[in-house]
Amino acid sequence: MRRPTPILAAAALLAAAVAAAGCGDTKTVQEGAVTVSGGERTAPAPGAGAAGNPAGVRIAVVTHGQASSKFWTIVHNGVEAGARQTDVSVTYRAPDVYSLEKMVALIDQAIASKPDGLVVSLPEPGLAPAVRRAVKAGIPTVTINSGSDMYAKLGVLAHVGQPEDRAGLGAGRRLAAAGVRRALCVNLKIPNQGLDARCAGLAKAMKEVGGRSTMVRVDDQSPEVANRIARAVDSARADGVLADNALSGVAAAQGLADKPEVTIGTFDLGPDVLKAVRDGRIAFAVDQQAYLQGYLPVVFLAERARYGLFPAQGDVIPTGPNFVTKANAAKVLALSERSIR
Repeated sequence: MRRPTPILAAAALLAAAVAAAGCGDTKTVQEGAVTVSGGERTAPAPGAGAAGNPAGVRIAVVTHGQASSKFWTIVHNGVEAGARQTDVSVTYRAPDVYSLEKMVALIDQAIASKPDGLVVSLPEPGLAPAVRRAVKAGIPTVTINSGSDMYAKLGVLAHVGQPEDRAGLGAGRRLAAAGVRRALCVNLKIPNQGLDARCAGLAKAMKEVGGRSTMVRVDDQSPEVANRIARAVDSARADGVLADNALSGVAAAQGLADKPEVTIGTFDLGPDVLKAVRDGRIAFAVDQQAYLQGYLPVVFLAERARYGLFPAQGDVIPTGPNFVTKANAAKVLALSERSIR
């Protein structure tokens, strides 16, 4: 994992305030402690604060991915780390099965709880009215993960995540540098504007070198996904594949095991992806550093609530793209097994 940025280090250090108390003496003031455990967190009653401390801070987190998934487990761990280090109370919620209606309901419930800050992922434009309701209610809000192309229209403080079009372009250029000219983008059936932007970036990279790109949508939970990708590669006569998530990346490596001439890249990490990169079955993986997508918003909103501090207000705070190749896959694998990378 990368060393913390100066902004990140400064934010973490601000969790304790030190004031002078007379001739050379100092007094350390620590915010009230809070216990953050696994599963859903229940915030204290309004005004009670963390651990009953009137100065405590409550933050609500709503994501479209369940904390039980490999990717969102990493986000969840980042949220927990930020909560522990800044002594805040956090409620983390996600729909059991994603739908726009369920996601909107969870955001509205978070708004009704009147937290000191709201963190919300933004997979599709249909969530915009709910996010605007949070902003209108005066709740400092940060979007994460998908949504880097639309957050600015919602009035939120910032977006923490990977600019997906830029990431798709960078991944596409890596494939182009490896000689790919007929790329297949493996997208998901579930609507997600971020994944669509990745495929658009790939298409742009192929156009730069006179190549082309096609897209196939798959159900990454299906036992037939590997065969579906292999058939799509044959149909498109593709010489390269860019998978939009880790599950489809592993499936591509499995389905194309007998086609070593097809170069594979994938978004997102996981032990299976990193072993495939280490062994040369996948050329590279794009790490959007999911841990930071959970950690940074909690730290930033805690410091804003306590001290009025917030970095780069109105901007994207990028957590990626960060590329993992055979050269560093083994090192990253150790962190992935701990759900940090």
